[in-house]
Amino acid sequence: MTRITWIYFCSVFLLCISCRQEKIPGTVYPKGINDSIYYAHGFQIESHPDFKQVSITNPWHSNKRLQTYILIPKSSELPAHLPEGIIIRTPLERTVVFSSVVCGMLNELDALSALTGVAEPEYIDIPFVQAGIADGTIQNIGQASHPDIEKLLLLNPEAMITNPVHEAGAGALGKLSTPVIPCLEWMENHPLGQTEWIRLLGLLFDRQALADSLFFATVNAYNHLKMMTDTLIYRPTVFTEKKYGDFWYMPGGKSYFAYLLQDAGADYVFGDNTDTGSVPFAFETILARAGKADFWLFKYYNRQEITYRQLATEYANYSLFDAYKNRNVFACNTLKTSYYYRELPLHPDWILKDLIAVFHPELAPGYEGRYYFRIGE
Repeated sequence: MTRITWIYFCSVFLLCISCRQEKIPGTVYPKGINDSIYYAHGFQIESHPDFKQVSITNPWHSNKRLQTYILIPKSSELPAHLPEGIIIRTPLERTVVFSSVVCGMLNELDALSALTGVAEPEYIDIPFVQAGIADGTIQNIGQASHPDIEKLLLLNPEAMITNPVHEAGAGALGKLSTPVIPCLEWMENHPLGQTEWIRLLGLLFDRQALADSLFFATVNAYNHLKMMTDTLIYRPTVFTEKKYGDFWYMPGGKSYFAYLLQDAGADYVFGDNTDTGSVPFAFETILARAGKADFWLFKYYNRQEITYRQLATEYANYSLFDAYKNRNVFACNTLKTSYYYRELPLHPDWILKDLIAVFHPELAPGYEGRYYFRIGE
C-alpha cells in the first residue's frame, strides 16, 4: 500500500461517524447511490417523480413481499395515480418505536423529537428518551410483544416502527389504522446489511442525505479494517457463546457474527455451516469442533464480572477446552456494556476493531477494548 493510500484510509477511519452534518467530509460515495441498496436484502427503494416506493421483503418467505409503502412528502399534493401500497406522508413527526436499535438510529439521525411513544424504555439507554419518559412527552407503551393498545389509540401516531421476531408478529397490530413499518435489520446476515437500514429511516424522517453519509462512513471504516486482515497468514481458530440448558447455541456460518469473525482475521470453527441464525448443538459436538480452538468468545449478563473459576463452577466441562486452559477466553458483559446491542447494527466497524484487537493485537497497538475483555481468574 502506498503512503498516500494509507493516509487516505486512515483519514476515513478517523471520521466521526456520529457527526450531524448532512454530508460527512472525506466519506467515499459510490456514483449514483440514490436508491441503490448495497448490503441489505430486506428492503428495496424505487424512485418516481412524485413519490418513493419502499418494499419490505418477507424474511420468512424470501420470494414474497411483507409490505409495500408509498412515501409522499407532506409538502406535495397527493398524486392522482399511485401503485398499491400503504401511503405514508413524510417526514414522520409523531412516531411510536418498538425497538431500542431503531431509537439508536433515530438518535444518529437527530430525529428523536418525532417520538411520541416507545416500547420497553428500560432497555433504551438514550438520555433524550429517558428524559421524555420522565416528563411524559414520550409514553411507555409497554412490552413490544404486548403493547398497550389503548395508549396507542390515544397517541394516534402517524406510524409505528416495529421489530417483529416472527411472521405473525409483523401483523399483530394490523387491527389499528396506523401504518406499521417492520424494521428487520436483525435478520440481515451481513453486518453492513444491518447498518443499511438507517437509510430507510432516513427516507421516513427526511434525513436521507445524513443517513447516506452515516452509512457510507461506516462502510469505509469497516472495509478499511477488513483490508488490514485480508492478507494475514496466521488466522486463529475461534468459537463463541456458552451452553444454555441442554444445548449450545452457536452463530450460523453465514450469520452476521460469523462474517465479523472472518473479517477480524479469525477462522470460525463452524464457518462451513450454512445457517444465518443461531444453531443448537449438543455439547459433545462443540467439544469435538472447538476443543482445540485458540479463542473462546461469549456474551453474558451479570452484575459481577465472570471468571475462569465461575465458568468451571457453572459447568465443569468448560475446562476441557484449550482456550480455557490457555486463558484465551474473552467475554462481553452486556449488562455493563448495554450499548452493545444498540451499537452492533449502527457501528459494526467498532465491534470489528474490538475483535481484531483480540485476535491480532499487533494491528491495534494501544487500543482499549470496548466490548470484549479477557476474563479474570
